[in-house]
Amino acid sequence: MSSNPNDRRGQGRVIRRLRPRTWPLRIRLVGAVAVLGIGLCMAVSAGTILALRSYLDRQLDTQVGEAQSRSLMFYGMGEPPFVRFPGPGPLFLDGPGQSSGTVGAVRSDGAVAEAAVITADGSRQALTATAAAVLAQIPTGRPTSVELDGLGAYRVTADIVAGKGVVIISGMPLSAVDATLTSAAWFIGGFSLIALLGTVAAGMVIMRRELLPLLRMTRAAERVAGLTLDRGEVRLPTPIEPVEPSTAHTEVGRLGTAFNMMVHRVAEGLSARHATEMRVRRFVADASHELRTPLASIQGYTEFAQRLVNDLDQNVDPCRRDDLAHALSRVRVESRRMSQLVEDMLLLARLDAGRPLEDEEVDLTDLVVDAVRDAHVAGPEHRWAVDIPDEPVVITGDRSRLHQALANLLSNARIHTPAGTKVVTSLQRHVDDSVVMKVTDDGSGISESLLPNVFERFARGDDSRSRTSGSTGLGLAITRAVVEAHAGTIDVASNARGTTFTVHFPGRAQPEAAELASPSIGYA
Repeated sequence: MSSNPNDRRGQGRVIRRLRPRTWPLRIRLVGAVAVLGIGLCMAVSAGTILALRSYLDRQLDTQVGEAQSRSLMFYGMGEPPFVRFPGPGPLFLDGPGQSSGTVGAVRSDGAVAEAAVITADGSRQALTATAAAVLAQIPTGRPTSVELDGLGAYRVTADIVAGKGVVIISGMPLSAVDATLTSAAWFIGGFSLIALLGTVAAGMVIMRRELLPLLRMTRAAERVAGLTLDRGEVRLPTPIEPVEPSTAHTEVGRLGTAFNMMVHRVAEGLSARHATEMRVRRFVADASHELRTPLASIQGYTEFAQRLVNDLDQNVDPCRRDDLAHALSRVRVESRRMSQLVEDMLLLARLDAGRPLEDEEVDLTDLVVDAVRDAHVAGPEHRWAVDIPDEPVVITGDRSRLHQALANLLSNARIHTPAGTKVVTSLQRHVDDSVVMKVTDDGSGISESLLPNVFERFARGDDSRSRTSGSTGLGLAITRAVVEAHAGTIDVASNARGTTFTVHFPGRAQPEAAELASPSIGYA
């Protein structure tokens, strides 16, 4: 199977004449309109011809009846008082009002005694024996269509003459009716053909205009299919097909709306993929940079320690021993720092993977006191304070991870503010059972350029990427992941007078919040 889109498009253009399913939609629609038009024209034409035939037959029957009435009257009068034209046949054919082409016959005892037809010049012409035999079989009382030898189709009627035992037969030709029907058929057929061609032409124009949005969507889809979507940033034109509100409810309008929505969702997915790729690339680059420094330090101190070991002897200088101890101490510090970085990265990966957290009752008042006490030990040069209610504030969650999240906020305040800065941790429960925890400092604030990305991984407030503080750049990212794992939210507000981190946990009494608070993300 070919994977080339051009090959597939070429195969799709193959039209099989005997398989309408393979025809383009426009041709199929025009064909359907043409077939329906032909059927409609044929039905209308047939109905018109049948109606006209019925009308002409009734009119001819009336004429035949009038001719029969004259024939019966003239036959009852006997010898006509008028001049008789020469020729065979009954005398009543010479009566006034009898038209050319009229057939007359007298039948007695089941046989035709005399029969003739009025010619164009008014004379009478005898019928052949075959025609006379046909007239001998004509039933009485109703008009009948017969085929007379040498004359063609006729409409005849027969009536018994009372008291004489003979049957008078009169008839008129159907040639005039047939000629009228033939002319009408040609006229109706020609007019129907012209109307059909006009309908098909107008249908093609209308369908081309109505299907134009489908053509534009097809070309747009082909352009999108030709784009490189597996890598890099992809910009899709949206909307592909403008849809007016007045036509949004139509089939084409609904299709255009759905197509635009689909392309928009695809564009969002591609943008999200590109953003994820960029975040992964930045993460890998930052992680590599973060690991490079401790590894370089470990390698340098290890080589230095190795040289010291090679120089050691029983009379080694005590200063050299101190250098060795210092080198090994630095190796241990850098190893711990690298291990902490790896642990933080693994924790974020586990949180992203959706591992469940511990589900237990956590007293946040006790947790705040412990975390602030630890922060005071780590940074005695800062002023630490708490603002917590007298009664316990209990939520459901993972105590160790919540402690780590708060410790990261306090550590962030300690590292990025000067000595003497006041850091206040407050805790408050609202009437809806939600809990708000804040960490506020009166430092110089976070720069405006960093503030939108403060919770991103490896985000730092200094461009020098100094490692003296021991920060890995993952603390606030871990804090946000832990808070969101507890169905909470975290925000930051900062200006030149200080910074406030606000953590909001939903109340346990709310069913939806309680369901979300059920651990959905955690660690191994």
